[in-house]
Amino acid sequence: MLYLEHLNLVVRDISQALAFYQAAFPHWRIRGEGRSTWRGKPRRWLHFGDDYLYLALSDHGESNIRDNSGFEVGLSHFAFVTDELEQVTQRLADAGFIGEKGDGAPGTRNNTYFIDADGYEIEFVEYLTKTIEKRNDY
Repeated sequence: MLYLEHLNLVVRDISQALAFYQAAFPHWRIRGEGRSTWRGKPRRWLHFGDDYLYLALSDHGESNIRDNSGFEVGLSHFAFVTDELEQVTQRLADAGFIGEKGDGAPGTRNNTYFIDADGYEIEFVEYLTKTIEKRNDY
């Protein structure tokens, strides 16, 4: 078996990062946290998620991430599948985050993109079909 367990995101402020992710994932919890040093720099870290998937957040970020409108090498975005896109979008809006509706695919999927406090782009996608061929028709 092989599956994604976590994403490790370097952020500037864990509290600001959590404001976004707690709104998106109210059922997740802080699984563990602490302080350490990374290459000589002190940092706070925490793991936020459920028993199977989590985000590892560390607060030792100093610069901006890549400009998503440009062509620099680096992470463009990551996506989560939901069966409640409208509710996720509303929770994030209530927390002050405004999404941009994606192109989706009529009858197949809807999606919305958000930018978190550190500039990471996160897509939330809701599939409207269980047919894999239709889900993967781009």
